[in-house]
Amino acid sequence: MDWFYALIYGIVEGITEFLPISSTGHLILTGNLMGVPWSKEVKDAFEVVIQGGAILSVLVFYWRDFLKIRHVNTDPQQRTLWLGVLVACIPAVILGLLFGDAIKANLFRPSVVAWALIVGGVLMWLIESRRVTPSVSAIEGIGVRRSFMIGALQCLALLWPGFSRSASSILGGMVLGLDRATATRFSFYLGVPTLGGAALLNLIQERELIFGEIGLLNVVIGAGVSFVTAYLAIGWLLKFVSTNTFKGFAVYRVIVGILILVLLATGVMSNGSLA
Repeated sequence: MDWFYALIYGIVEGITEFLPISSTGHLILTGNLMGVPWSKEVKDAFEVVIQGGAILSVLVFYWRDFLKIRHVNTDPQQRTLWLGVLVACIPAVILGLLFGDAIKANLFRPSVVAWALIVGGVLMWLIESRRVTPSVSAIEGIGVRRSFMIGALQCLALLWPGFSRSASSILGGMVLGLDRATATRFSFYLGVPTLGGAALLNLIQERELIFGEIGLLNVVIGAGVSFVTAYLAIGWLLKFVSTNTFKGFAVYRVIVGILILVLLATGVMSNGSLA
């Protein structure tokens, strides 16, 4: 059954990594509802691998944009954009290095994730209910200062597991004046160094566990499916936000959060630490 678990995990990771609905919350639900028999160490290592597949999908989807990095010395707009992406990663890197282990040990629990989903859903609804005209409608116009602020707001996902990195960066961008589509696109860009760096580091540290206990075939299945589904999810989300608000996601988040709380209350799910 390992190949089946790898397949389902890949689908869930790919769909939820870049949508503002928390991949963490959904992977928790997936593992519990399927009764995956893997140890926590194996699950953690496997999630790193399939997250790498989702990150790669962003590079492929936006390959023309990422190639423009070579023009940073001659194009001021490209220099500002990619400097902004780099600067936006700094708060998460610092916070992760200083408090990452403590956050995992004390806050990485299903109940915490459930409330993060619910509160995040409510905030998403409130932000979408404002009547504010966006001041930035092109990703090149975000600027370094605003990029750094989006990166700082992204840290809410690190401080509160289950809030969603995508949700915090997209909502943060909208609060700071970006239109919905631009905030979403910048969130994709920001995810590459933020998630990619962490995934690469963990992959190196856990390579023996990943390829020893999980197996190469399952790694290929999970990462490959994650890549394909994430690529499709990115394209779908960009089309969706061009004509729709995030209110549907807000309602969905609240429902999933309540579902986790119900599973905890009925004893179907344990509230033990996930770290």
